[in-house]
Amino acid sequence: MYLFTEIGSNVKNMKQLEYLVLAKQTKKVINELRQGVIKPYTEVIDVCWGDPHRAGIKPLSFVRQVLAACLYPQLLESDKLLVDVRQRAKRLLEACDGGSVGSYSPTTGIPEISQKVSEFIKKRDGGVPSYPENIYISPGSQWSLANILNVLVNPEASLRTGVLTPVPCHITTITSLMGMGAVVIPYYLNEEQGWTLQVEELQRALESVKGVCNPVALYVINPGNPSGLVQSRKSIQEVIQFVSEKRLFLLADEVYQDCVFGETAEFVSYKKVLAELGPPLSDTVELASFHSASKGFMGECGLRAGYVELVNVDPTVMQYIENLFSTFSGAPTLGQIALEVMTNPPQPGDPSYPLYKKEMQQIRTTLVQNVKRVYEVLNSLPGFSCQPVEGGAFAFPTIHLPPKAIQRAKEAGMEPDTFYCLRLVEEAGLLISPGCEFGQKEATYHIRFCIMTPQDTMVEILKRLSNFHTKFVKEFS
Repeated sequence: MYLFTEIGSNVKNMKQLEYLVLAKQTKKVINELRQGVIKPYTEVIDVCWGDPHRAGIKPLSFVRQVLAACLYPQLLESDKLLVDVRQRAKRLLEACDGGSVGSYSPTTGIPEISQKVSEFIKKRDGGVPSYPENIYISPGSQWSLANILNVLVNPEASLRTGVLTPVPCHITTITSLMGMGAVVIPYYLNEEQGWTLQVEELQRALESVKGVCNPVALYVINPGNPSGLVQSRKSIQEVIQFVSEKRLFLLADEVYQDCVFGETAEFVSYKKVLAELGPPLSDTVELASFHSASKGFMGECGLRAGYVELVNVDPTVMQYIENLFSTFSGAPTLGQIALEVMTNPPQPGDPSYPLYKKEMQQIRTTLVQNVKRVYEVLNSLPGFSCQPVEGGAFAFPTIHLPPKAIQRAKEAGMEPDTFYCLRLVEEAGLLISPGCEFGQKEATYHIRFCIMTPQDTMVEILKRLSNFHTKFVKEFS
C-alpha cells in the first residue's frame, strides 16, 4: 500500500496528468464526431462527475420556479406560478438586502436561510438542538471544508499537521491538504466488506506516522464518495469514541445524506449519534458537518452553495472561523435560495407538494433501478467486482486487468486504469474516471462513474462498457 505522506505533491500532479490525458482525448473524439467521422457511437456520454443535471436528470420544478420568481419579481404578480411558489419567493426576496438577489449577502449567509438550515438539522436529528450561529453558508461544501482545514493546519509548526483521510477519497480534499502543507494520513476502507470503515485501520494509520506528523483531525465521508458505503450507527459510535480518545477534530462530509439506496441502509448523522452517546462525548468531541445543494437529489451543482455546522468548538476558535469566512464574499444568493428550498421543501397540503413528491419519487426510483442494474451487470463481467452501492452518487468497482494491458500501460507511461479509461472513451465514447484519481491499494485498479442518470442512459452506459470490456480482455488475454 502506498502512503500519500510519501508521495506528497506528486498526487496532485498525477491527478492533473490523468485528467488532462482523458480530457484531451475526449475533446479530440467530440471534434471528430462533429466533423462527421464515423464511429460506433454518435455522442460521448460523460459520467465522470457527480453532476446529475449534466447526466440528464431533470431539475426539480419547485426549485427552478422559486429561483425564476426571485430573478424576475414580476412573476410574483402572475398566476402562472402556484401561490406557495410566489409566497416562498416573496419571503426570500424580503430577506435579501434591497429585495434583490443581485445584492451582496452577509458573508456567513443570509440569516433567515441559516435559520431554516438549523430547523432542518434539528428535524433530521430527531430534535437534537441546532443553532443558526453555529452554521456558516458558503460557496459549496468543499469550500467550507478547505477553510476549516485552514484553521486546523499549522504550516509553520516544526512537526507538520496530519489529517486522517479515507482511501478511496475524492482528490479535491487531498490537494487542498497538500496545498496547505499538511500530511495526508491515508486509512483504507475495507472493500471486501463493502468498503467499511474499521477502527483498527484508523489505529494502524496513526501508528504509521508516529514522529512524522502531528495528527489533528479525522475526515470521514458518509455516504461514501466514491465507495457508496452508508455507515451504520455502530460504526459511527466507534469512530466518535476513537476521535475522543485520540483528541482529534472530526470532519464529517455528509453531502449525499438523502441518497441512500440499500434496503437495510439508513443515514444517521454524526451529530445525532454524538448526541445519543451523551456526556462527556456529546460535550467534548469537536465536529464539523458539511452538506450542499450541489449534491443529492437537488443536484444544483452550478449554483454553488453549501453549509458547515460546528459542534463543541471553542468560542475563540469560532470567532476566528467567522473572521476567516468574512474575508470572502458570501455564497451566491441563488445558491443560498436553493439551499433554503433543499432544507425546507414543500410539505403535504402545499399546492406544489404533489408535483414535488412525484418528481422526488421518480428520481429515487430511477437511482434504485440504476444501482441494481449496475451491480448485476458489472458482476456478470469477467474481471469486474462491484460491491453493493448503498448510497451516494457513484459506482466504484474493481477491475482485474490482464497483465499484457498493465504492461502496455506502463510502456505508455500511464496508470493501467487510466489506460483502460482512455481506450474506453476512444472506442466506446464513454468518459469515466480511473481509480488512481481517488487512491487505491497497490496493484489494484478501479473505475468510477456517476449512477445519477436516467435509466435509458444507464442501460446505454452498461451496454457500451460491457461490449468494450469483452473486446479489451480478448485483445490483451
